[in-house]
Amino acid sequence: MAGNAPIHIRPLDLVTVVAYLLAMATMGIYFARRMKSTEEYFVGDRSFPGWAIGLSMLGTSISSVTFLAFPAAAFIGDWRQLVMNLTIPFVAVLAVVVFIPFFRRGNTTSAFEYLGDRFGPTTRLYGTVSFVFLQLIRLGKVLFLVSIPVALLTGTSMRLVIVAVGIFIAFYTVIGGIEAVIWTDVIQSIVLWLGGAVCVAYVLLHMPEGPGQVFAIGAADGKFSLGPMEFDLARKTFWTVAFLGVFNWLAMYSSDQNVIQRYIAAKSTREARKATILYTVAALPTWAFFFFVGTCVYAYFHATPDATVTGFCEAKQADQIFPYFILTRLPAGIAGIVIAGVLAAAMSSLDSSINAIATVCTVDLLKPFLAKGRDDRFYLRCARWIATVTAALMIVGACVFSVVEKESMNDLSLIMDSVFGGCLVGLFLLGFFTTRVDSLAATAALVVGILCNIYLGLNASGWLPESLRLPVHSYWVGILVNTVFVFVALAISLCRHQPRDLTGLTVWTMPKEEKQS
Repeated sequence: MAGNAPIHIRPLDLVTVVAYLLAMATMGIYFARRMKSTEEYFVGDRSFPGWAIGLSMLGTSISSVTFLAFPAAAFIGDWRQLVMNLTIPFVAVLAVVVFIPFFRRGNTTSAFEYLGDRFGPTTRLYGTVSFVFLQLIRLGKVLFLVSIPVALLTGTSMRLVIVAVGIFIAFYTVIGGIEAVIWTDVIQSIVLWLGGAVCVAYVLLHMPEGPGQVFAIGAADGKFSLGPMEFDLARKTFWTVAFLGVFNWLAMYSSDQNVIQRYIAAKSTREARKATILYTVAALPTWAFFFFVGTCVYAYFHATPDATVTGFCEAKQADQIFPYFILTRLPAGIAGIVIAGVLAAAMSSLDSSINAIATVCTVDLLKPFLAKGRDDRFYLRCARWIATVTAALMIVGACVFSVVEKESMNDLSLIMDSVFGGCLVGLFLLGFFTTRVDSLAATAALVVGILCNIYLGLNASGWLPESLRLPVHSYWVGILVNTVFVFVALAISLCRHQPRDLTGLTVWTMPKEEKQS
């Protein structure tokens, strides 16, 4: 196909995408008929098998950030952002042995119920608000990314596409609850892998000098590099990204409601552990594969130059390149499969976050603080309304991301997660592994941690005078904030110790039977 081939919707592509969307909508309607209580809406009566939970975790974490932004990051740079994902097995072991039993004790539904039990209502409220804020940012960026190829395919304005796609995803999530989320995630995980595999196969078969040319070009241009190996707080080196990876996976496995809700929804602790192992084993090669997709597309356009791609690079719109490749190079019908993969990647992430926000707002805000003592039907109605409002905010956020200049959405998302992540990781880890830190120490340290977060956030944004700036890359913000929080909380706890019953709340006081049940 010519270098600047016109982009237009092809009937076969449209049929493929519409068939996929109808299947997802049908599943949402089917599960909506089964939703009679908040227990079913939030955790599906805690009855899911491990393999389904594992694939759902995979679909949730492998969003359009993976499908579109990872290839863009590999195209414009190298594989150094993959380094953070290489650290996942180390943290997964901790999740299987330590974290899962905590969240499966009793009849909890939310991650932040643990914070309330361990440190009191203030920390529970802080955790809930921080999580909701981060998820709203995530929703906006993922919806923006998935709207790129749809806008290119249809020739429709980006904002109109954002609204349309956002409403569709909200539809089956709001009505179907966690069952619709998990079972559609299983299908979407398979579809997104199929879409990526189609792209790699096309490139390898259409390189002028054969498949080996991809590796030759990638190696010559340093595309397989994992970054400089020196330790430098001011640069995005191998070690900077590695430490960020450990921190991010600790955050995900210990304090992310999207994951913890799946621990709880499994039918047993054994199945929850099986799900986590399956997810870890499947996720790492999946992330590496999508970086390889980006390198393949880079090699392809290096061997067959295209002025449009050059223009995307010059305009810092690397996230547009992979969608452009899909829509101008892949044959009709095949491109539809890949577009379905892009949609699957986004939908599996967005539906989980919408449901998780509805869950924590209902369980951690309405029930204990804003609307105590109501019947279950009231809370179920509220959960659906919260999910609807969340979808509206998601659409607004995606419109904002569409006008923000960035090197790639993956880089921007890592920066925002680090800057706005707060002290959640430190809170949960102190809760799990200490017995001295009480609610007063945790709350006082939170104040210091939040002030530190504000300062480092302003530092990362460049809004501070030169004399007040620190030479610290924005990737380090979350790590430093949580480190400060932990040390302050421990220091305060050394000066005071109020003994209380912590049975089942720390690794040192967890009954053996609860660890296995």
